Amino acid sequence: MAKLATKARKAEPKSDFGLPGRRAYPMPDAAPAANAKARAAQQVGKTITPAQKATIDAMANRVGHFGAMVGKKTS
Repeated sequence: MAKLATKARKAEPKSDFGLPGRRAYPMPDAAPAANAKARAAQQVGKTITPAQKATIDAMANRVGHFGAMVGKKTS
């Protein structure tokens, strides 16, 4: 998996993040979505709440299933 460069990360819309307010857990496609789920599981009770983990997991499931289609309309 390629590392998301700072410039590319800043260019990502908030809707591509598991925690958009913090711009944390970026999920531009399926591989980072799977990684976000794993990292979130490690951080419950440390830096995120169980509710935040559930939000990240739900988005990761959508991204993993549909690719980078979260929040984007298709014809």
